[in-house]
Amino acid sequence: MTSPTATVVRLKLALLRNGLRQSGGRRAAFVASAVVALLFALSQLAGLILLRGRPHADVVAVIGTAVLALGWAVLPLFFPTGDETLDPTRLVLLPLHPRPLVRALLAASLVGIGPLFTLLVLTGCALALAHGPAGYAVAVAAVALALLVCVALARAVAAANVRLLTSRRGRDLAVLSGLVIAIGAQLVNFGAQRLGSAGLEPLRPAADVLSWVPPASAVGAVRSASEGAYGVAAGQLAVSLAGLALLLAAWARSLTRLMTAPDGSTLQPLDAPARDRSGTAGPARLLPGGRTGTVMERSLRYIWRDPKTKAAWVTSLTIGLIVPVFNAVQGTGSIYFACFAAGMLGIQMYNQFGQDTSAFWMVAMTVSSAQDAYAELRGRALALLLVTLPYAVLVTVLTTSLLDAWARLPEALGLSFALLGAMLATGAWTSARFPYSIPQEGHKNVAPGQAGLAWIAIFGGMVAAALLCSPVIALTIWLHVTADGAARAWLLLPAGTGYGAALTLLGLRLAAPRTAARLPEILTAVSKG
Repeated sequence: MTSPTATVVRLKLALLRNGLRQSGGRRAAFVASAVVALLFALSQLAGLILLRGRPHADVVAVIGTAVLALGWAVLPLFFPTGDETLDPTRLVLLPLHPRPLVRALLAASLVGIGPLFTLLVLTGCALALAHGPAGYAVAVAAVALALLVCVALARAVAAANVRLLTSRRGRDLAVLSGLVIAIGAQLVNFGAQRLGSAGLEPLRPAADVLSWVPPASAVGAVRSASEGAYGVAAGQLAVSLAGLALLLAAWARSLTRLMTAPDGSTLQPLDAPARDRSGTAGPARLLPGGRTGTVMERSLRYIWRDPKTKAAWVTSLTIGLIVPVFNAVQGTGSIYFACFAAGMLGIQMYNQFGQDTSAFWMVAMTVSSAQDAYAELRGRALALLLVTLPYAVLVTVLTTSLLDAWARLPEALGLSFALLGAMLATGAWTSARFPYSIPQEGHKNVAPGQAGLAWIAIFGGMVAAALLCSPVIALTIWLHVTADGAARAWLLLPAGTGYGAALTLLGLRLAAPRTAARLPEILTAVSKG
């Protein structure tokens, strides 16, 4: 049988070419991203070459290669639509055997910006360690081997999870990529600050271990060959070669399973018991009766099941925790950073109806008066409070314990509750006044043409919430500047709690008539996505 490698490579080039022909905007975005990626790769290449002869060049090169391989393993899970050839199930009906297909897809995987970026960075890592003829000879083999391991790793992971990537859970995973990026940015920032004071020496044990883990072991072989340890270099290259063989075998096995086994996610077992829908079960029984409980249950189900809503909530929960905690651990935090948790979750009150998208028409049919609108908004606010209140208390107590500032816990909680009440009030009003649609597909959170509404709703509401909190902030400052104010700082807890509750009730009451009057406009705005 003729090898399909050339055909699959031409197919990959045709996919790239035809994709760029769709629109000028797509071509411009591709060119801009390619230029930025190549410039960044060239800067990394130059920086790594400048490390030649430095004491910790091997640490940077080995760990950098490992991080690069980790990116290749993880990114296909979060951006499955970035490469059309990542889904081998599209080739199921073709008369292809898995092993020739593995070779063909591996060759096609080397076409693109990502492989070129990886090649340049790996070249820099190898040149930073290469010395002498033996070192340069091993560097050539190491770069090629490391690149193949990275690409094979990405393909093997994608093939093993292709059913997940094409399912609803896969879309959940894709929209949660923003969470991983946000957490990763905080971890990188935290690690960079630690390394800035301690240097790279603490990373040497990790580099020594990774120098025997593919594909970093291939780069480690360059250092060994340059130092004359040819046996060690051969062993490290053999480890990377064995890793490549195992990845190719796992990839071929996954392809065989995909091409011969049915998709179990579409098959229902014959003896599957029918669900009992006769009544409410589980924690939902604890919710209040009537419309309020129904709205709360619906909102909580959106948080758990809708990918975009889930991503927004998980991101807010995580960032609201790591910002105050990381700053407290580093010794640069403040007890007031705990208010960040309430602020991040308070944002979820904004654009309440946009989260429903076109399904909002079913809600609109049940709203015929301001009282109905008030019950709807109240149920949504209570669902948010059900998560936000204990979460804000948890983050505040944790931050207080890390800073050992227990005397200031009441005022921190009072400020958090006041801020949360202000954001619930302004969020209810902006949801009725500035609704916008949230597209269900892709990574965009605002429908085209509605970016201005989103900016006004979110940032305008946040500014208004800050102004509404000014009385509690002024009271806090006054208690700290007076002589005996510290002894009365505990008053901020009941004062902030009562003030936040009053703001919430007032905001819901003011937003209800506007919501009932603007139902057609709201329905039109949120259905555009």
